[in-house]
Amino acid sequence: MALHPAGTNSTEAPRTAPAVSRGYAWLVFALSFGLLLSDYMSRQVLNAVFPMLKAEWLLSDGQLGTLSGIVALMVGVLTFPLSLAADRWGRVRCLVAAATVWSLATLACAVSANYGEMFAARFAVGVGEAAYGSVGIAVVVSVFPVGLRATLSGAFIGGGAFGSVLGVSIGGVVAEHLGWRWAFGVMGFFGLALALVYGLVVTEKRLNPRPDTATAPGTARPRTRVPLRPLLPRLFSSVSVNCAYIGSGLQMFIAMALLAWMPSFLNRYYGLPPSKAGLMAGVFALITGAGMIGGGMLADRLGRRVAARKWTMSIVCSGGSVVVLMSAFHLPAGPLQLGLIGVGSLLCNATAGPAAAMVANLTPAALSATAFATLTLANSLLGLAPGPALTGVIADRTGLLGALRFVPLAALASCAVFALGRRFYDRDRHRLGLLPTTVPHPERRP
Repeated sequence: MALHPAGTNSTEAPRTAPAVSRGYAWLVFALSFGLLLSDYMSRQVLNAVFPMLKAEWLLSDGQLGTLSGIVALMVGVLTFPLSLAADRWGRVRCLVAAATVWSLATLACAVSANYGEMFAARFAVGVGEAAYGSVGIAVVVSVFPVGLRATLSGAFIGGGAFGSVLGVSIGGVVAEHLGWRWAFGVMGFFGLALALVYGLVVTEKRLNPRPDTATAPGTARPRTRVPLRPLLPRLFSSVSVNCAYIGSGLQMFIAMALLAWMPSFLNRYYGLPPSKAGLMAGVFALITGAGMIGGGMLADRLGRRVAARKWTMSIVCSGGSVVVLMSAFHLPAGPLQLGLIGVGSLLCNATAGPAAAMVANLTPAALSATAFATLTLANSLLGLAPGPALTGVIADRTGLLGALRFVPLAALASCAVFALGRRFYDRDRHRLGLLPTTVPHPERRP
């Protein structure tokens, strides 16, 4: 059955449907999802071997946190330019190159002799991974109907969590039995193998065998592009969209700090060996991913009639996460503490979906990709990069448990920011012409 491309309607199907079979489309998805798993496995395997690196190289917690945070920092800084490069020189080409870079860099981690060499290798991992999320999903949605776009996007969000689980869990087991260098080696070889298969199976020509249709009259891709420069100020033109960026990033600070340091926490305070600590930390990472997907689904349901309820849900989740996690890290080690950490993990990043929806609702459709790249930048600079690093710095002064007691306080700031965004949300949508003041026409939606 023919597939309609993202961004078209059924009346355009005869001319705009991509000339790929359903089977090939799902093969593209499977390989792209596999590379996403490799991306996060290569990124998070480091967390599983923190105890070994600390003991072998006598590293401080601050140095360990920096090794984790540098990847997220490079992802945030380079997302824009590398995404633009992919649109200019070919998405598939750039995806294969990116996967090759992060895989080779992960292998470089395996042969690092000291902290400096490991830092340089992790820097290169971040460079390779910088634009994969945005470019990978762009390739996938181009061969599927519009009706599957939300499902595919949700799967990619969940894929990050699953990749983190695999990276921490498999990395811990391999490190205990073969040494920490092999943990990086396994991830690197896996990524290289996938990049090779991807390059052989997915090509620009197979994705678009009729390039002439991209500029033919009446097609979904006209010859002239919408000028984006005049629209760029709209990325930051309202209080509420800025609150969505900031609130999402602050909540990501908590989620990434927990993800990075949970294996070490379980090793130090529960006496678990790296393999078991990695497996249990993987469970918490999976819970975090479930919260991201479930939070987005619940926000969509609650916001069907009143869009501002998505803000309310974000406020509740951020407020709940600070209460639960603060309580958990003040309890003695035991099942109750672990149970509360699990609940806190579920809540702490359930705001990711609602925040993304707010950004989409507050920016022009022509800027949607750039708006999500801006959200990625905010998540990286406010959460993914500083979360693990700052936690490590504090842990050097107060101990890891003391640092983890500090981390949930970021949710107080995000809760206040989400509340401010909710207050201005309807006002901003009216001002930007995104919310009609009269009953909408049946063919139009607010």
